[in-house]
Amino acid sequence: MQRQRTIEIIGVPSDLGANIRGANMGPATLRIANLKTKIEQQGYSVVDLGDLHVPIRESLESKILEEKYLSPISELCRNLSAITEGILDRGHIPLIIGGDHSVAIGSISGILRYFHKQDAEVGLIWVDAHADVNTPATSPSGNIHGMPLATLLGRGHDILTAISTKKLRPENTALIGIRNIDDEEKRILRETGIKYYSMRDIDEKGMFTVMREAIAFASNGTSGIHVSFDIDGIDPRYAPGVSTPVSGGLTLREAHLCLEMLSETQKLVSLEFVEINPITDVGAQTAHVTVDLILSALGKSIV
Repeated sequence: MQRQRTIEIIGVPSDLGANIRGANMGPATLRIANLKTKIEQQGYSVVDLGDLHVPIRESLESKILEEKYLSPISELCRNLSAITEGILDRGHIPLIIGGDHSVAIGSISGILRYFHKQDAEVGLIWVDAHADVNTPATSPSGNIHGMPLATLLGRGHDILTAISTKKLRPENTALIGIRNIDDEEKRILRETGIKYYSMRDIDEKGMFTVMREAIAFASNGTSGIHVSFDIDGIDPRYAPGVSTPVSGGLTLREAHLCLEMLSETQKLVSLEFVEINPITDVGAQTAHVTVDLILSALGKSIV
């Protein structure tokens, strides 16, 4: 990614997609960890657009709770989609900070629409402990933060899949770091044709080889790459502040290498970092880790 460009930050303080509270405070904790200043120190101009409005759970009717907040999540994602598309229209780099991972339905829909207008395709690198390919028919919990990748591939709630008529191309999508997958998700993963790398694959091949392959898939015939990084992809020893921690995840160096290699492609056009939960964090450790990871994605090098 080239220096002297403008980053536009948009916060999405929502935990409506999850049954565990706290991810709605993720954007605030990243700002308190000096996100804007540290990006500026890397040579970028930074505009912080603030946070999207997200309704408080307690203000919503019980029927909305029963539908797992489908209506407010849909409205939120439509708004985010328009904002993300607009940032790209201005020639700037969107940095979306969440919030639970359901917000990716909105951010990536906007990115897909932007590239569709250019008659171009975009690749996706999705880092996560979970596959996020459940649908309303397969999800044990019904929580929408377990469905965004399936939704973007065209499976799931009609109200959410309709946000973007342009769908992800499975052949340009790579899922990295998975280690906690429902049985139905395993079937869906095989059906979709996306490239996925479990923690065992990373153990066997090494992160460098995995990323080299994943980047090749995401780059093949595309004009850019978006990275959607769920912080629970990292082992909770290093990033405890998440809503759904799963042991045996990426080390800090593996996570940084992933993002350093993406930066070196010069094809990274947009970024999102989600599922930071300060309620479960230890001394703001995860917030500072996340800021450091964002800097790696934006070109910070060791030497």
